[in-house]
Amino acid sequence: MSGDGTLRDFRARISALDRAIVEAVNERIELVAELKRYKEEVGLPFLDPDRERQLLEELERANRGPLSREGLHELVASVLELTKREVARERS
Repeated sequence: MSGDGTLRDFRARISALDRAIVEAVNERIELVAELKRYKEEVGLPFLDPDRERQLLEELERANRGPLSREGLHELVASVLELTKREVARERS
């Protein structure tokens, strides 16, 4: 049945994207952990609200949709919060 092949193709493509998302998030966590260690060494605060705002503005300009502005804000807030929690777990 051709519908089954089409369904499998969609699922395979979505699964590949899901794996890429997980890989990207893991890489982001590793980089942020390195950045945190560096900031601690040189006496800088870990959190930088101005940088977070700048990041969101850059992503708003780069977003071509269909992700809405509200969806983008939710995604960025979730990724930032998750990253902070995961980096904090490294110390535990």
